[in-house]
Amino acid sequence: MTHNQTVELDSACTPQDIENRSFAIIDEELPPPRPFEGPLWQVARRCIHTLGDTEIIHDLRLSPTGLEAGVAALMRGCTVYTDTRMAAAGLPMRRLTPLGVTVTPIMALPGLDELARAGGTTRSRAGLESLANQMFGNIMVIGNAPTALLGLLDVLKKGAPPPALIVGMPVGFVNAAQSKELLHRSLWPNFTLLGRKGGSAVAAACVNALADLALELRGLGHMAEM
Repeated sequence: MTHNQTVELDSACTPQDIENRSFAIIDEELPPPRPFEGPLWQVARRCIHTLGDTEIIHDLRLSPTGLEAGVAALMRGCTVYTDTRMAAAGLPMRRLTPLGVTVTPIMALPGLDELARAGGTTRSRAGLESLANQMFGNIMVIGNAPTALLGLLDVLKKGAPPPALIVGMPVGFVNAAQSKELLHRSLWPNFTLLGRKGGSAVAAACVNALADLALELRGLGHMAEM
């Protein structure tokens, strides 16, 4: 584009209009047949919207079992545990409070510095290990730390009660891709994004999409648009 060319702006200006227009553009750029349909496409589309990258469609792994388990957990009023405060901040309570859902960032747990030093590991993994017996029926969201995801898989192998859903999308160059590959191969219901891409925002986007579905089932779909 040259300096003399006109820059055409989209007319969408309200948050809801912008989101709707974004989803329409994604639908246009990724027409059927798609790897995901129905509610799973709603999750995938929100992930694409969050990262602004249609190419991730090839590496997204979203299972019907994970979707069913995640929506059911939210409708029961589960706890969503996140590996970072950033992921927790990406979960607006306007979506979750009507469902009775609470959000707990692992990094906010007390005594993590001491636990990490004693175990020679990261604070996120130490916090994850301390939660091993509290995961059952809840949702675990790992968007930043591969060590936390590896720790989660380790405690599950050792017999910890499993969460309803694992959203494992850590980002980076050291063990991010490997940890997500191991999650994808596991038997636990999960959503993941293979490779190096990921992050707290896209991990939170999965939960937000599930919450929208749960609110619709409760007849509270308008809460997601507030």
